[in-house]
Amino acid sequence: MKIVPPTMREKKRYLAFELIAEEQVSRDELIREIFSASGGLLGDLGSSECNIWLLAFEDHKGVVSCNRDYVSRTRAALSTITSVKGKRVTFHILGVSGTVLGATKKYLEGVDVFNPEEQSHINE
Repeated sequence: MKIVPPTMREKKRYLAFELIAEEQVSRDELIREIFSASGGLLGDLGSSECNIWLLAFEDHKGVVSCNRDYVSRTRAALSTITSVKGKRVTFHILGVSGTVLGATKKYLEGVDVFNPEEQSHINE
């Protein structure tokens, strides 16, 4: 199977967020709630068009990727999340970037979402 050239790939945006929660929330619980909220607000078709994906989540901060054309819908879906497993939460979008590294450097100081030193073997 051939690799899709960059010009034909789906353009993505990366949303850096902070999760304000009463208690600790696990990654699996958050993923389940994100997909539930996007399906509830946008439906199955809208959810699949947004292509929402949780890339990293630690210490109540993380990065979500989505389709470039559906950033506002993704933000709307994330804003509808008010509880995770009965724990009250609020999504605070810190910013949007075109790269994971940009989102991490600009908005997530101290969170190790993308570490170029660890992934240097990819470029070799």
